[in-house]
Amino acid sequence: MDVESAELLARVLRALAEPTRLRLVSLVAAAPGGQACVCDLTDPVGLTQPTVSHHLKVLVDAGILDREQRGKWAHFSLVPGAVEAAAGVLTAVGIGAGSGQWPRDDPAARDRRDRQTS
Repeated sequence: MDVESAELLARVLRALAEPTRLRLVSLVAAAPGGQACVCDLTDPVGLTQPTVSHHLKVLVDAGILDREQRGKWAHFSLVPGAVEAAAGVLTAVGIGAGSGQWPRDDPAARDRRDRQTS
């Protein structure tokens, strides 16, 4: 992985490494039409509009979400392919490759560790 790709991936991972931001991405992805108004995201995450807007800005700056202003409210949608691209890079470097689980949670990896320590 070259330096530029590593920096881009790190920015995306930093944005996604916060539980509220992960929930926001999930909520936007599941919203009707794949778009959600910030006004519809505050109650599900239990935070104020300014706090939710800050988290959404981080996700927009990382290239994960798109923002469209409609009147006084901002509407958000996933950037096509952004989440898949991050997942693809993680899979390519062997993090959770193929199993759908993180290596520490993979039962086969846990069995190998147990055999090595006994």
